[in-house]
Amino acid sequence: MQENTPIYLDYAATNPLDREILSKMMMVSTHYGNPSSVHKLGKNAKIRLERARELIADNIFVDPNEIIFTSGATESNNTVLESVSRANKNAHIITTKLEHKSILEKLEQDKNIEVSFVETDSEGLINIDDLKSKIRDNTKLITIHYVNNETGTIQPIKEICEMLRDTGILIHIDAAQALGHVPLDMSKLDVDYMSISGHKIGAPKGIGLLYIKSDSKLNPLIYGGEQERGRRAGTENLIYAHAISVGVRKAVRDFDERRATEQLLKNLFLSELNSLGVPYELNASKNVSPHIINIYLPFVTTDIMLTRLDLKDVYVSGGSACNAGTVQPSHVITDMYDENRANRSIRVSLNYMTTEDEIKKAATIFKEIYESLK
Repeated sequence: MQENTPIYLDYAATNPLDREILSKMMMVSTHYGNPSSVHKLGKNAKIRLERARELIADNIFVDPNEIIFTSGATESNNTVLESVSRANKNAHIITTKLEHKSILEKLEQDKNIEVSFVETDSEGLINIDDLKSKIRDNTKLITIHYVNNETGTIQPIKEICEMLRDTGILIHIDAAQALGHVPLDMSKLDVDYMSISGHKIGAPKGIGLLYIKSDSKLNPLIYGGEQERGRRAGTENLIYAHAISVGVRKAVRDFDERRATEQLLKNLFLSELNSLGVPYELNASKNVSPHIINIYLPFVTTDIMLTRLDLKDVYVSGGSACNAGTVQPSHVITDMYDENRANRSIRVSLNYMTTEDEIKKAATIFKEIYESLK
């Protein structure tokens, strides 16, 4: 590998556009009719829109009518929270302090919502007993990551669903980092709502999904038309709908192979750091998705490490990508540990397209930076 060949290890932030998806987008682009129009072009576009919806539904084992297209997981998350807020005066919602900002900031600004934060351990896992104790008579929703976007921690969603069965409390999961990395069979997960992001699975930015269980209500976030069965107004994006449908199909179809590759790459990266003598500690090591590695580096601050790596064309992050390009202490690591540890932690995130050579080269660059700072 040549010096300064870019090494992209920030797949939890976004993925490159998949070539097969791009090819599908080009094919669908000839069908330019508005799916809401009554003429032949519109009807043909509508048929193709529903085919994309059906492909998604078939791959995650839901009914096509339970899928609506959104602009991304942030909109999907906001839609669920706004719906619950509008439907209930002083609704009580339970979540964790480790959630994505699209959950936490929406809950913070909505004065009609009462929020309780359930305890998590040093691995970022929910305390089920504490969750039980937080439930009130007016508890309407529990919203939680399936896979945490900064640590990769996998929450016990099935256990939570079983605990809440027959309580009438709605369950929403943010699965933006789950699809393609953990099994996602909705027939085995009794959740009411689920958010998915397109660009995390090789589709373009600007497309997402919201799953709504058939007997669960949803008040729209966006008004101005009857698209998406009256649940999300605005002209449907046929090209992007097909893009995310192909992304979902590939993520499910290739799951076993992708996960095995990501686990191998993770093991290789940590093994290389160990053999090179780079000091680090894992921020969460049990029950985690292998594509996310969050590590504490005691010898350097996050901002300096990111800068040094960037100069070497190694691209990682200090946490979530949704902080407008700023380097801030991760609120997730701060809550799990403390701010000092958060200020010395980075997230390395892998993909089945990552190569072993890239992993070895990245580990060597970590070593070079460590030696230069000793």
